Amino acid sequence: MDDLELLTAMVRLPSYSGQELRLARFLRDELAARGFRSSIDSAGNAVGELGDAGSGPTILLLGHMDTVAGNIEVRQEGDMLYGRGTCDAKGPLAAFIAAASHFKGPGRVVVVGAVEEEAATSKGARVAANTFTPDCAIIGEPSSWDRITVGYKGRLLARYTVTRESAHTAHDLLNASETAVGFWQSVMDMAKHINGTRPPGAFEKLSPSIRSMSSAGNGMHDIASLSLGFRLPPGFSADDWREQLLALADDAHMEFSAYEPAVRMPKNTPVARAFIRSIRRHGGTPRFVVKTGTSDLNVVSEKWQCPMVAYGPGDSLLDHTPHEHININEYKSAIDVLSAVLDDMAGSI
Repeated sequence: MDDLELLTAMVRLPSYSGQELRLARFLRDELAARGFRSSIDSAGNAVGELGDAGSGPTILLLGHMDTVAGNIEVRQEGDMLYGRGTCDAKGPLAAFIAAASHFKGPGRVVVVGAVEEEAATSKGARVAANTFTPDCAIIGEPSSWDRITVGYKGRLLARYTVTRESAHTAHDLLNASETAVGFWQSVMDMAKHINGTRPPGAFEKLSPSIRSMSSAGNGMHDIASLSLGFRLPPGFSADDWREQLLALADDAHMEFSAYEPAVRMPKNTPVARAFIRSIRRHGGTPRFVVKTGTSDLNVVSEKWQCPMVAYGPGDSLLDHTPHEHININEYKSAIDVLSAVLDDMAGSI
């Protein structure tokens, strides 16, 4: 199948986090048809390899197969392809496969379609990080065909649960829900104070969010819960923030999970320079960007310790929205850019 058919077929296969097996099997077979040595690894990742590691550098392209929930009708309207995952991040992963299909070496290119990036477990990336030792890596996330992502905020998730004895609403006592609201306001006030001491710019700020909230009661006790997310800027102490949250929570119960530190990669690396040259060669004006979200770049960067960036077609503002789509011409431009980048890196690293 051609490159647009590849992307369309990928988008037509639902692959919510933890449910990626059908897509993994499809990609394993498609990679094999394109000449890759293909497999599904212990995490459920789809893996394809071309070339010989002994003849040159290993270039690893790490995208993710899974998407957030939500069924968007897969359709093409003019130059736009609609569907869940077109941007985040089947578009970038399909572009990886399409570009790597033309790799001639020297060296080896490895494409990994990872599982559970959206689930905050990053199971696929963690297995890949312990399986491969690349000389350089590209992480598949939408940034537009002429932008290169070099940084992501960190992440910390928290669960706040408070229990209060049931009481009539005519009483002055704060119930569980009101206590939870008060806690959230204190968190926001604390974050505002901290951000006032930090450098300007969204990437440098602590960003709290409520991911979900609930309340329940049994006539004797009322319980309120908040699922919270915190995007952490570079140089920010997650341990100190945990201690502050525990102090604010008072007698409520708190659990923490899914911590990833912020990461910012240098711009003057072989892979970044290869993208600059390729984007210019294809008529674009390259720009470096940093993202306020978190990606598998946060997960693998410390382990691999090699030059890397994130790249891929698509508008990240459409991620996780009911309007998710990708411009087909941008998708094709990204494939051209990536193909030239792979050739450049194979000959220069």
